[in-house]
Amino acid sequence: MPGPKIDLSVYDSESALLDGLRAGEPDACTCLVKRFAPLVYAKALRMVADPDEAEGVLQLTFIKACEKLSTFEGRSGLGTWLYRIATNEALMQLRRNHTAFAAPEALDAQIQPADLPQNLHAWPLDPARVALNQELHDQLEHALACLPASLRVVFVLREIEGLSTDETAAALGLGESAVKVRLYRARLRLRELLASYLATEGDEA
Repeated sequence: MPGPKIDLSVYDSESALLDGLRAGEPDACTCLVKRFAPLVYAKALRMVADPDEAEGVLQLTFIKACEKLSTFEGRSGLGTWLYRIATNEALMQLRRNHTAFAAPEALDAQIQPADLPQNLHAWPLDPARVALNQELHDQLEHALACLPASLRVVFVLREIEGLSTDETAAALGLGESAVKVRLYRARLRLRELLASYLATEGDEA
C-alpha cells in the first residue's frame, strides 16, 4: 500500500527549502534532490562524459551539500552553490580516473597564445541560441563527449560555466597559457565535429 503523498509545495521558496534542510526535515531533502538532481547530473555528465561517473558525482554532490549546509551563506542561489560543488566533484573524479589535466606539456607548448588565430578566439554559438534549440544543444553535448577530457573540461569551464582564464587555470592547476591553448584546440575540434550540422542548419535558415 503506497504511503501518504508528500506535499513539497511548502518548499516552493528557496528560503523555506533552506529552513527545512537546516531543520533536518526529510521532505526538504527529497525536494532538494527532485528540484536540482536533473541539472546537477547534466552538469556532471558534461564534465566527465560517462553516465556511471556522472551518477557518482551526482550522489557525492548531494552528500557534500548536506555535510556543508552550515557553510552556505546565501550569497548565491542554492542551485549555484550545488553546481559549484558538482563542478569540484567532477574535477576530482577526472583527476582520480583520467589524469585529465596532465596532457603532455609539449602539446601545449606547440602553440603559443600569441600565435592563435584571432578569428578562433570567439566561440560562434551563443549560449541563448543553444538553450533555445534542443537539436543544437544535443549536437553540442555529443561533440563535447567526443573531446579528450583535457580539452573538454577547459571548454566547459570557460565557455559554459563562464569562468575566466585565470579562474580556470586555478581550478585545473594549469598555467594560463595552457588554458588558452587548450581552449583553442577544443574550439577548433568542436568546429570540425559540428561543421556538417551547422552547414545544414545554415541551408535551412
